Amino acid sequence: MNPVIAGPTQLSSARIRLALLALALGGFGIGSTEFVAMGLLPNIAHDLLPQVYAQSPDAANAQAGWIISAYALGVVVGAPTIAALAARWPRKKLLLWLLVAFTVGTIASALAPTFGLVLVARFLSALPHGAYFGIASLVAASLMGPGKRGQGVAFVLSGLTIANVIGVPFITWVGQAHGWRIAYLVVAAIFAATFAAVALLVPWQAGNPLATMRNELRAFGRLQVWLALLIGAIGFGGFFAVYTYIAPMVTSVTGLPASTVPLVLILVGIGMTVGNILGGRMADRSVPRSMMLFFVVLLVGLAALFLTAWSIVGLLISVFVIAGASSALSPTIQTRLMDVAHDSQSIAAALNHSALNIANAAGAFLGGLTVAAGFGYLSPVAVGAVLCVAGIALALVSFGIDRSRVRRGVDTGVVHAQHADPVPID
Repeated sequence: MNPVIAGPTQLSSARIRLALLALALGGFGIGSTEFVAMGLLPNIAHDLLPQVYAQSPDAANAQAGWIISAYALGVVVGAPTIAALAARWPRKKLLLWLLVAFTVGTIASALAPTFGLVLVARFLSALPHGAYFGIASLVAASLMGPGKRGQGVAFVLSGLTIANVIGVPFITWVGQAHGWRIAYLVVAAIFAATFAAVALLVPWQAGNPLATMRNELRAFGRLQVWLALLIGAIGFGGFFAVYTYIAPMVTSVTGLPASTVPLVLILVGIGMTVGNILGGRMADRSVPRSMMLFFVVLLVGLAALFLTAWSIVGLLISVFVIAGASSALSPTIQTRLMDVAHDSQSIAAALNHSALNIANAAGAFLGGLTVAAGFGYLSPVAVGAVLCVAGIALALVSFGIDRSRVRRGVDTGVVHAQHADPVPID
């Protein structure tokens, strides 16, 4: 039996960095598998829906988009379910099983012969998404130690943001050159490599022996948990309303050639990476201030894009600001959920990704309604601004409740995760 080490401070700094890199590699794989379908949608539609594509490429592409929706639905379903059922599992063991599921599901996505089976495979391969990020965030927070939870969460999420800079463009190129199925096999190889890295580099962490499914589900009985989820599901939708329609905006509004779209997407990925780092550091200082600051910056970026999208400089600056502010909100919202969840840490950390995928679906859907209504490709930016304002309003309500309870001498329900969830490492 392995000896129990009192805590992460007894690990060397080099060992901690390697463990964090292993966890971030999983985020890189998840970012790749989630977003690569967007760039390969025509290839998938042509291969899996040949009859529909022959009659109408637009109709085939729209139907192929269900693959993206199936993945988002899998995240929403899987995050709370797996986190609640497996809260008592040793965290490293759970991470390894989740990576096995990712690898198998992604291989199945690449090999499934029909469109219907690919839909099923994408749904199943998405089930571990939220649970992985949730559990990996808790492990990273424990490794970083007190006062650095936000930075630990951000480090895990950095894999996802870097995937948008490097992984998605490269794997999209592979898929265009060699077929979309090969692209998904590349993603499966990334997950297999992550399994090996986590097995070798991440220290053993016990689960919470007091956690039960009933205790985890108590999170849904807390108003502040629901408010935090709504902040993510609605406020973060502003980013996805813009991101979903960035390609036609670049070509139709700014007037740039289609060949520049990947470059704009790389800029978005760079903005997300910078914002993620800033968001993690700011969240460690003050979650309320961080959240309000980046929501305001997001709103300013959306307003700037609406007014200056016709200009190349205005477009580039605005999308960088929007991507950075949105990405900074992600570790902030996740830290808030961990704060208000009491002892339901596993499910709270995972629920953030359910909320963000609801934001993905809602932002894309509402933005699409305005485009379909004939308001043009800038209309999703206006939709994004409305969603952002709603997120600010919800945040003000949530923090206002905290202040009111403090004035009345009532427990605010905010518990810092690093104190509420001590985890021995051996």
